[in-house]
Amino acid sequence: MMITSRSPQTLAGTDPIISSVNLHIKTGKELLHHKGLYIYNSIVMDNEEKDKRGPLSREEKSGDTGLSNLRPKKLDDFIGQTEVKKRLTILLEAALNRGGSVDHTLFHGPPGLGKTTLAYIVSHEMGVSIKTTSGPAIDKPGDLAAIVSNLAPGDILFIDEIHRLRRNVEEVLYPAMEDFKIDIVIGEGPSAQSIRLDVPPFTLIGATTRTGLLTSPLRDRFEVVLHLDFYDVEAIERIVLRGAELLDIEISDGKGGANEIAKRSRGTPRVANRLLKRTRDYAEVRADGYIDREVAREALEMLGIDDKGLDKLDRRILSTIVEKFDGGPVGLDTISAALSEQKDTISEVYEPYLLTKGFLERTSQGRKVTSKGLEHLGYDDSRLL
Repeated sequence: MMITSRSPQTLAGTDPIISSVNLHIKTGKELLHHKGLYIYNSIVMDNEEKDKRGPLSREEKSGDTGLSNLRPKKLDDFIGQTEVKKRLTILLEAALNRGGSVDHTLFHGPPGLGKTTLAYIVSHEMGVSIKTTSGPAIDKPGDLAAIVSNLAPGDILFIDEIHRLRRNVEEVLYPAMEDFKIDIVIGEGPSAQSIRLDVPPFTLIGATTRTGLLTSPLRDRFEVVLHLDFYDVEAIERIVLRGAELLDIEISDGKGGANEIAKRSRGTPRVANRLLKRTRDYAEVRADGYIDREVAREALEMLGIDDKGLDKLDRRILSTIVEKFDGGPVGLDTISAALSEQKDTISEVYEPYLLTKGFLERTSQGRKVTSKGLEHLGYDDSRLL
């Protein structure tokens, strides 16, 4: 880490003395504490140290072998989300024609639908590097300042779970997104002063599963907001077939093994790829490595996943509401206590799919199982009376 500095003697009479520095910058393996220096320019990190920064601001380049080999690299290879792809295509082509950066973009939607994948695709299509971090990983404004100040012109900063950024960290982003400048306070007490540093033009891509938790000032600074929704069975089946080809798995298409996995994947590519791998394991042990419809059904039933994609906890949520609370309505806190599960897990991971399938209804009084949910569980409609 190099910090451009001058001694007090050099500064005297030439440059205004800014302040002594009490600056903490976290890197991959160490905490550097720079005190008593006089900063006149900016923090500079050489290329060798960039590679040692660790997970806080990991730099990923297109084709990085650390990425999942199932993740598409090009927008044309990305399956599903037709409207999102159309808008992204226009956005990327316009940016390339102008020779500029992509506007700040926010992807939001349930987990596992491709928000991170799309961020890497934007990086690949624009031919720039991407640095990845997450909201909870950035503890202090100095952490974010160190990341942003070391971006190259046109680079992408991807922040996953951006709604979990601390407020004081978030405020550093405001001038960085609008004016490509960051404000750093140095010193303590009455001698504390603020300096404004220029940062290269960059693109911020945020991903969140809970848009409502974003503050209005941050949300309004994203010029492109794209929502990802659950995939249909046809799109998921194509994703399964693509994954099988990349993993060299023998699987039947049409109404075969790929379709059976797709129907039970909750409309989520991440779940589909996970189930494909687990079905492959079962097929290699019990079916000579070939996945047809029957093998896929046996493997997924062994995993506790039914023909609608519901797993054990999905069914427990529904059956608990029916058996203990007469079908509802019942509050989320009560359901969480009855199941001994975190309410955030229920509301963010399980509830969206149950609502989409029409098995659960959200009312002002709480959650309620629908007649469709009762039918799936094998209960009589009289339970709702």
